[in-house]
Amino acid sequence: MTAAVTADGQITRDRDEVVDWSRDLPLFRKQTMGCPVIMGSRTRRTLAADLDGRQMIVVNRNTDPAAVLHQLNSEQCFVIGGSRTYARFAPWLTHVYLTYHPLVFGAGVPIFTGLTHSLNLRLEKTIAVDEQQRIYQYQYSVLEP
Repeated sequence: MTAAVTADGQITRDRDEVVDWSRDLPLFRKQTMGCPVIMGSRTRRTLAADLDGRQMIVVNRNTDPAAVLHQLNSEQCFVIGGSRTYARFAPWLTHVYLTYHPLVFGAGVPIFTGLTHSLNLRLEKTIAVDEQQRIYQYQYSVLEP
């Protein structure tokens, strides 16, 4: 999974926000190019355009995550949001890429909504997104419980 998050763990101010504050879009494009990207229907509605070069898989609350993953013809895919989709696919995550931004919304949409179990992570790598603003992507592997 990959997500841009605020310092207080929010991914958007509200569920219909078009995220224009994220500084990691070039990195997001580079990392996800050629890979299937899985997103919830609300996240799809907030995109300005299709994500060229990537198979877009839009899920809803009735979609079985295991069935979606089983049907993929790819070794790698990215779950790109939203909050409920991150939580529903959490049991199958192998990596979590988080780009923290120096913003505090105070309220909004948290990174996970409805997470049913915890994730144990190990930091594997950091990538500079914006050196001047000191924005970095933290790449974690998901450890077995």
